[in-house]
This record gives sequence, structure tokens and C-alpha cells, in this order.
Amino acid sequence: MLDPNRLFPAEPAIRSVAARLYDAVKDLPIISPHGHTEPRWFAENKPFANPTALFLQPDHYVFRMLYSQGVPLESLGVPQAGVKGDPHAADNIDPREAWRVFAKHYYLFRGTPTRLWLDYAFSTNFGLTERLKPENADHYYDIIDEALQTPEFLPRSLYERFNIEVLSTTDTATDSLEYHQAIKASGWKGRILPTFRPDAVIDAEYVGFKENIEKLGAITKEDVTNWKGYLNALRQRRQFFIANGATATDHGHLTAMTADLPIDEATRLYERIYTGKTEAGDIELFQAQMLTELAGMSVEDGLTMQLHPGSVRNHNLGVYERFGRDKGCDIPSPTEYVRSLRPLLSKYGNEPGFTFILFTLDETTYSRELAPLAGHYPCLRLGPSWWFHDSPEGMMRFREQVTETAGFYNTVGFNDDTRALLSIPARHDVARRVDCAFLGRLVAEHRIDEDEAFELASDLTVGLVRKAYKL
Repeated sequence: MLDPNRLFPAEPAIRSVAARLYDAVKDLPIISPHGHTEPRWFAENKPFANPTALFLQPDHYVFRMLYSQGVPLESLGVPQAGVKGDPHAADNIDPREAWRVFAKHYYLFRGTPTRLWLDYAFSTNFGLTERLKPENADHYYDIIDEALQTPEFLPRSLYERFNIEVLSTTDTATDSLEYHQAIKASGWKGRILPTFRPDAVIDAEYVGFKENIEKLGAITKEDVTNWKGYLNALRQRRQFFIANGATATDHGHLTAMTADLPIDEATRLYERIYTGKTEAGDIELFQAQMLTELAGMSVEDGLTMQLHPGSVRNHNLGVYERFGRDKGCDIPSPTEYVRSLRPLLSKYGNEPGFTFILFTLDETTYSRELAPLAGHYPCLRLGPSWWFHDSPEGMMRFREQVTETAGFYNTVGFNDDTRALLSIPARHDVARRVDCAFLGRLVAEHRIDEDEAFELASDLTVGLVRKAYKL
């Protein structure tokens, strides 16, 4: 059973304020401006295949924990899409058996945010209030599987039931956006918006990089063999995304390094990148230059810019070769912001209308770098606790370390960054509870008045995210 006061402080006076604040925001709409759900779900509006396909196979938060304890990804039916894998292996896995494996290892999630999300989803969506364990694995599976065959659990119905106001996906620069267009053509009123993610045509180490650039040129009919044509092609694609509802871009670079090269140097650098005749440092320098170029494009076209640095992607090469990208093998890395961002901020940091949202996996930078930067530059906003820090403790550390220098209004509320549709309301509920707990403490300590806390609770839930992402 879910305790109504979960995640609120134990101290009675603070808990009382936090509970009142939460009651005021718990039913506000969900705004999800950054995530990785599939637009195809909402375009086709077909039932999810089974509980395993819904809860396990798309969610690396779940299967990375199981893998860490020796559970083979094959036993969960995680699709094998790597160079050495059999792409059809997942079809041979009995989803019920995979679910039983999950139930047998459910104890591994004790104390983790994943446990909070899963318990919330099981309880609120399916009325399952007994903890998942091997003895009730089949009962869980049958209840969920039966529900998934009903109209109430179609993707569009879930979107509406969850009171989602807008949901943004993450899409490559060369994506046709056909599913977004199909959603719009269907007449359904749900707002599923694309987000422009150009990593595959900017990172020269990305698999298929040269082919991706050639595809970019073919789609836009620009000559991408030269620097000017390449930039024009990116501008054209951004306009295509805007025409299909996009309000933001997203960039997943390893570092926050930026550069502002003279045009002749940038031209020569691109020539080396395009031809593959790179010199030492060229790949990182090119990504650094492109962050500045893309910031300039955001100044031009108004798209909010997001930077998600600091993740060493696909750290486990064996898993990457067998299963492909995004299989729970990404590991945080230290990230420097102050010197790295200076070229970009020197050029565009004072531009009116430009919004640049910074995320981090390096919590040591909160009070030392990120909050002071956002507390000065008009363009900068701080994204919420992300990925490995998307937890009650991580959210509270973020508020405690950032607020003293950046305040609340240089942050952007919460986004769930999830591939698992049913985790969206659970994640937003956790964020609302933690924010209300933090605000309740400030009221109890007489640092803000209670009427201010109610206003802040609403702003942190819906106001700041609408403004930052222009929704």
C-alpha cells in the first residue's frame, strides 16, 4: 500500500506544511518536455504486447540493476540489435518467464527510486497492493496482461488518464517525424512534440556518422561536403522540426566544451571531419564548435537548447556489441562548465530570448559552477536532477545546493527523461513530493512565508517548465 505521506519529512510541523502544499499541486497537469517515449505508440494507438514489453524491455533503469546481479539480458527478452547479436533472439523468450525472473529479483530494487516508480504504477494503475515477489508473479502478470487488452490502457487513453498536457520525444536530425505527423492528422488532441537531437550528425565517433551526414544532405538537398552547406542543412532540418511542433533541441555531448573558431578555421576543421582525415583533438573541437553554432541557431529560430553532458556512453563494449545503444551501460563522468562554456556564453549568453538549459551528472558542480553561472547569465537555466540523480535524495541535494545562489526561478521544474510510459506519473509524483518537502522546511524555518510556498509549488510543477520550453 502506498502511504499518503511518503517522502515527506518525519518532523510533524514540516510534514504538515509539505502535505498541504502537495495537495495543492498533486492534480496539476503533467508537462513532460524531455523524454524518450515512442511517438509510434500514440500514432498507432495499439495495445502494449504484454507486461514484460511494457515494464522491462524498454526501461534500462530496470534491467541494468538485474544485469548487475548476473541476470542475462537475454532472459528478459531485451532485443539484440548489435553487430554480433541475433536481432530475433528476443522473439524466442517467453514474456511470462521473463516476468518471473523479474519478480524473483524484485528485492534488488529496495530503497531505489525505481522501486518507488514501479510500486506506484502497480498500485495506481492495476490495484496491485501486495509487494511483487515470486509467489505472486503470475497473478501480477495476469492482472496487467488482461488490463493491457482493454481500451483504457491504449497509449492515448493512458496519456489522457495521466493528465498529460504535453509530452516531448527525442528525435534524430534526419527523422522523418512521420509518427508525429500521423498523430496530428488523426485529429487526436494530445500534444506529442518532437525534439531536435543532432548528435548522430555531429559526433564523428557515432556509428554511421558519415552515412548520417550524407542522409542529411540528401533530405535537405544541401551540399554537405562543405561547411556552409552542412550548416544550412541543419538550419533546414530545425525548421522542419519547428513546423512539426518542436520547441527545443537536445545535445548529449560527453563534455560541455564549446569553441568559437574563425570561419576559415571552422571550414578547415569540418573538411577534416567530413573526409575522415582528422588530427588529434579534432573530434572534440568539432563538437565544441557545433555547440556554439547551434546556440546561434537557437538565437535565430527560438528553439530552447538543452545540454546533457557527462555520460560515457556504452561503457560495457560486450553489451553494446550484442544489444546496441541505451542498454544501461552509460556511466557518469566528471564535467567542467565554467571555462568550457565561456566561448559560447561570451557570444550568446546575453542574447534576449535565448534559453539554454544545463544538466549534469556531476553533482560536485551544483554549487561551485552551475548555480553561479545560472545566477548570472540571462540565458542559462538549470535542468533538474537527471538520470542517476533522479531520486528523492538527488532532488533534495539539487534544491539544497542550487537554491542559495540561483534561486528557484533559474531552474525549469521537472522532466522525467523516461522510455517507460507508465513511470511518467510516478516520477512526477516523486518530484512534487520532494519539492513540497523542501518548501515545507523553508516555511517551518521561517525563511519563506506559506503563501510564497504555495506559489512556488505551482511554479515548480507547471509554471517554470511552460516558460522555459515555450509550451
